[in-house]
Amino acid sequence: MQAKGIEQEMNNYFMQLSLAEKKSVVQMIKTLLQRSKKEAAMVSLAEYNNDIDEAMAEVARGEGVAHEDVVKMAKNW
Repeated sequence: MQAKGIEQEMNNYFMQLSLAEKKSVVQMIKTLLQRSKKEAAMVSLAEYNNDIDEAMAEVARGEGVAHEDVVKMAKNW
């Protein structure tokens, strides 16, 4: 698939998401881009624990997506 087609498909799916789901997808993309910029070295235990702490804080703020919603979303992937 060509880049323009992929961008259009991504945009079509993105527009169907709720605001909470959109925030979650944007955060996943940010994380993916940050990780790809790092060297392929293993993540330290401190970094791993920090990532978990950040994720738990997001959920506590209501920024997460419920498991049931993710399962529904995954059926369309």
